[in-house]
Amino acid sequence: MSDAKSFIDDLGPAKIIQIYEPGLSLRAVLVVDNVAAGPAIGGVRMAADVTTEECFRLARAMTLKNAAAGLPHGGGKSVIVADPKQDPERKEQLVRAFARAIEPITDYIPGPDMGTNETAMAWVRDEIGRAVGLPPELGGIPLDEIGATGFGVTIAAEAAEQAGMIELRNARIAVQGFGSVGTHAARFLAERGAVLVAASDSKGTLIDPDGIDVAKLIAVKKEGGAVSDYASGAKSDVEAIIDVACDIWIPAARPDVIRADNVALLDTKLVIEGANIPVTSEAEAVLHDRGVPVIPDFIANAGGVIAGAVEYRGGTERQAFDMIAEKIEANVKEVIEDFRDRRIAPRQAAEDMARRRVQRAMNYRRWG
Repeated sequence: MSDAKSFIDDLGPAKIIQIYEPGLSLRAVLVVDNVAAGPAIGGVRMAADVTTEECFRLARAMTLKNAAAGLPHGGGKSVIVADPKQDPERKEQLVRAFARAIEPITDYIPGPDMGTNETAMAWVRDEIGRAVGLPPELGGIPLDEIGATGFGVTIAAEAAEQAGMIELRNARIAVQGFGSVGTHAARFLAERGAVLVAASDSKGTLIDPDGIDVAKLIAVKKEGGAVSDYASGAKSDVEAIIDVACDIWIPAARPDVIRADNVALLDTKLVIEGANIPVTSEAEAVLHDRGVPVIPDFIANAGGVIAGAVEYRGGTERQAFDMIAEKIEANVKEVIEDFRDRRIAPRQAAEDMARRRVQRAMNYRRWG
């Protein structure tokens, strides 16, 4: 892992907490990055190979995401080192123990992320009285069920279309990670006339240049199948999604899937980041030099946290969708205008915008 000092700057992090309970084999990390705008909101990620470095980077992404979205929240993230597909009873024990460990950290509000869901957030709230992304029975807005993040990715695509970057009707899209974000992004984009030509999950890649029926593929996934179980189309390995010719490539799974060693394979006109930190900075620089715009993660995939913030204040699902559309459209347009005017990479324009907002919030706070 990189030296923790390399992640410390004028924005944060405010707190770094390592959690270990030998009796339960619980290993976890919580990073509260910045709380100048308000208590941090950030997901609880569960994965067997998740690292402290990943937690640092994701927490900073949440600070920028919440600031860019104009939310009264800072950024944080937590990770539990465990298999998310383990025995449900054992998973519940780990999540509840993790929740009890973070109870004193009242400036962090947990939400769902990879490996956790609404049920896990219900366990967290039962233990410590705070969480977002709750089941509707507990007054929550079911973020994964309604596709809040995927909807935001679609709004980002529409804003790019308005800026003349792409035409959505008949646009060929490839989705890397056909899960809770990727399925909804594909569904919303298909409703706008785009054509899904490739999708991948942890088992492999499905490719069909003539188009994949999104509703049928979602049904396959809901029944517990993999994209390779879809009736037609070519089947290949997980990495095959990278070099599929398309107009919009949407990474919607783990960090760093596009790196310096494979970015040359990417054959697309536009990247919209549905996942957090899915493309390394080196790879984004290569794409920028090639003239392939990348709509950054904390701009494009903010739909989930926006809905979570609406839920936290007792808002409705309709209000969440309206706010997602308003915030993401405005931010994508601002970023596109800035990077075109200054001839810089989209991420630089996005980070400059978000940092200005965080720093303005910090000016109102007493530090030290």
